[in-house]
Amino acid sequence: MARAVDIDVIDAWLPQTQCTQCGYPDCRAYAQAVAERHADINQCPPGGDHTIRGLAALLDIDCKPLNPSFGRHRVRRTAMIDESRCIGCTLCIQACPVDAIVGAAKQMHTVIAAECTGCELCVAPCPVDCIDLPPAAEATPNGNWRWPDYSPAETERARRRTVARRQRLAAIRAQRDTHRQARRRAHHLHRQQIKQEIQAAVTRVRARRAKQR
Repeated sequence: MARAVDIDVIDAWLPQTQCTQCGYPDCRAYAQAVAERHADINQCPPGGDHTIRGLAALLDIDCKPLNPSFGRHRVRRTAMIDESRCIGCTLCIQACPVDAIVGAAKQMHTVIAAECTGCELCVAPCPVDCIDLPPAAEATPNGNWRWPDYSPAETERARRRTVARRQRLAAIRAQRDTHRQARRRAHHLHRQQIKQEIQAAVTRVRARRAKQR
């Protein structure tokens, strides 16, 4: 039987690309699924055999090959935008899970190479096919180095940026919900006021007619 392991410990063995290839919205969600036995240990193509071996050892279960239905392991890549073809649609910015793309609507976008995890999520939304993914420069191993292409410093930074982005988007959604609710309340009050004014007018007309009889 597999050993119970904390989600944080499992998450530390994932390369934090946030690519969703595992079938989950981010690395943290996949780590939780593995911890709860809802997902297998061989669903992370970026982590490849290194992640699989690490998770197998953590959970005290047999190692297994990467499940090809989730993709294949390949050399890490970094997104690059052909700025001459970029139309400033912001779709790639919205898709990037680590906020590694900067720009504004109808303005040229560019990738912060040092922050790009190579997740490829920016490619599909681009309507003008101006994003390429050449192989990234190799990461410099340091500390508890677990993957050929990702250093601990990079994975930790990607984790923090993912959390920060999630919190920022949640705050934006909460603000929009607050404004939406305020508009609904104002609209409801306005309709109530109109109803009251109509009712008051009807009452006055009826009272005037009653005096005329």
